[in-house]
Amino acid sequence: MLSSSRPRRVATAASALALLSLLTGCVAQQPVSGAAAGGGEVFPEAAVAPLVAAVPERTVKALPPARLAEGLLPPTNTWFSGLVFGEPSMAVYPLPLSFQLTEGGFAFGLPVVTTTAATIAGGFVPAVEADVGADRQLVTGYDAASVTITQYDGDTELGRTVIAQGSPFVSFTATAPLELATGMRADGDGALTERIGEEAYGLVTTGSAEGGTLSLEPGQSAVWFALPHGGDPAAFAEAAAHPLTGSTLAYAVGDGRATTTIGYSTADDAPTLIAAMPHQAASLESAPPGDGGEAYYDSIYGRLSVVAGTELAWSVDELAAAGTLDLSALGSDEKARLAEQVGADLATTTAFPSDSYFGGKALARAANLWSVARQVGAESTAEALKTLVVDELDTWMQPGGCAEREARCVVYDAEARGIVALDASFGSEEFNDHHFHYGYFLYAAGVLAADDPALAASWAPVMDLLAADLATAAADGSSLFPVRRTFDAYAGHSWASGTSPFADGNNQESSSEAVNAWNGLVLWAQATGQTALETEAAWMLSAEAASASAYWTDFDRSEPVYDGFEHSITSLNWGGKRDWATWFSAEPSAMLGIVLLPVTGVSEYLAGDPERIRATIAEAAPRGYDVLFGDSLLMYSALASPEDARAALAAVDSLAEDRVDGGNSRSWLLAWLMVHAAA
Repeated sequence: MLSSSRPRRVATAASALALLSLLTGCVAQQPVSGAAAGGGEVFPEAAVAPLVAAVPERTVKALPPARLAEGLLPPTNTWFSGLVFGEPSMAVYPLPLSFQLTEGGFAFGLPVVTTTAATIAGGFVPAVEADVGADRQLVTGYDAASVTITQYDGDTELGRTVIAQGSPFVSFTATAPLELATGMRADGDGALTERIGEEAYGLVTTGSAEGGTLSLEPGQSAVWFALPHGGDPAAFAEAAAHPLTGSTLAYAVGDGRATTTIGYSTADDAPTLIAAMPHQAASLESAPPGDGGEAYYDSIYGRLSVVAGTELAWSVDELAAAGTLDLSALGSDEKARLAEQVGADLATTTAFPSDSYFGGKALARAANLWSVARQVGAESTAEALKTLVVDELDTWMQPGGCAEREARCVVYDAEARGIVALDASFGSEEFNDHHFHYGYFLYAAGVLAADDPALAASWAPVMDLLAADLATAAADGSSLFPVRRTFDAYAGHSWASGTSPFADGNNQESSSEAVNAWNGLVLWAQATGQTALETEAAWMLSAEAASASAYWTDFDRSEPVYDGFEHSITSLNWGGKRDWATWFSAEPSAMLGIVLLPVTGVSEYLAGDPERIRATIAEAAPRGYDVLFGDSLLMYSALASPEDARAALAAVDSLAEDRVDGGNSRSWLLAWLMVHAAA
């Protein structure tokens, strides 16, 4: 919560540490694309521009006013979207810090982490405030992990502030002579630290101090930092002498690993100190702090380890994409049962919904039914299902469809720089949940077109636009789509809210639908032979699944942050909070189901300790599977063991039809359980 009073503004002494080079002028940076090892550009503008030109242009719902420099693409679905959109700006969470713009500058601090039975909270703490006398602030640059905010007094640029995910530093560089009031107290010369509340903060400046004010000339800097537990103040003061200027991203997939490398650039290319999240720590390639200690910050996601260097590099297990279940090991009786059931599911298939979420789910359901029918010899059923899916996707994939109708079509929003499907749902017209929605379309198209190049070619003009909305990574940037709209490389997962008008930052609920998005993207890339897109999508798929396990479904409950938390999952994660809650239901089964669905061939990443799976299901459905998402819970139970799968199989006949999700079917449910029962 915001403090009711402003932090003290007291004297700060000047540091004798000089910088070799500083940023000058105001240059609006485009987001930097990640480089795929051996890959290439993903949706370069020259290739995508004709596709965009072929669909109608329309703004269905305008985004809120933005604090954004001219020429920068609106950064929807990012960790810092709340800083950019709406009035007033919201707090954001560039871990380990919390940060917010104030009337004349900014405030920041380390979140205070508190754990209750259902929530792990670590909201905004305005421990240190800097007032540069600004009457206007704009985001003038952003890239893989950093954001540059420029402060103005009228038309005069006063300076620029850089914050970054993983950085404990807030770097301000003056571009005009100014006096800066700060909440740090000085006790002597050089870099200084002060304890504010329970935490220690430091400041290094190349300006001069008198009373409670820093005097800075153009090119001079002030860099604040938060000290971690066990941190060496001298090491942090040395790093603070080299202000952060930006970040870069590279990724690679190979040898069973997906690797992410975030580079941190400083004014003179000197090393810095970086906070690593728990999912990164096990495979870090970075060096520990210079003193060899084990410094760390507390966060809502667990302890953040401090490492030294110019980059943060880590890897996770590669998760192979899957568009089907292998039914080859099933016996003739099981296949006959599936053939009968897939025919029944076809008979009860109704008209596809017209909105972009439920319509996509229905397409994915039918694609899975088709896959089952093909494998069990139900040829006429398979043909009928293929006709249904192809006819529906043919309608959706008409480039000019929205010139003729208000549903089952897409438009290009030139103001927000993205594709909006009509009719929209769950706020997708303001860029909420695009990866959830479009992931189902990509999955269905990838499954159906896997061995049908003609289908892939006919759908590509629009399907590639859905993919570009999520996954553009052009080497020189793009004026049409932002870089990887929803995906956060540092966090390893996506953000769902378009403009994030929340004090707790951005959020994501259905981690499993995010995994589904990148699985679908891989399948579409494979069906269309887009190698660079396939590499990027495989990296995002692997990273999202690893973070989903680390922070949603399979976190280490022995970590101190979980003391007092009474649940085995968190179903809604924010920048500044983690909840056992959903947006739509208070039912315990909803908390689990929303991080499981859709259960597909790629959902093996959800497997883990059998006892934990059983305990999680017992919490979600203590009286059995006649609950919301009962089908997904049954499928999850099969990951515990073949015996659990057989028990679930025995329960399927008694599962009410309304307990089978609209994106699932009894055929797919049976097929999944049969495969796992036979394992």
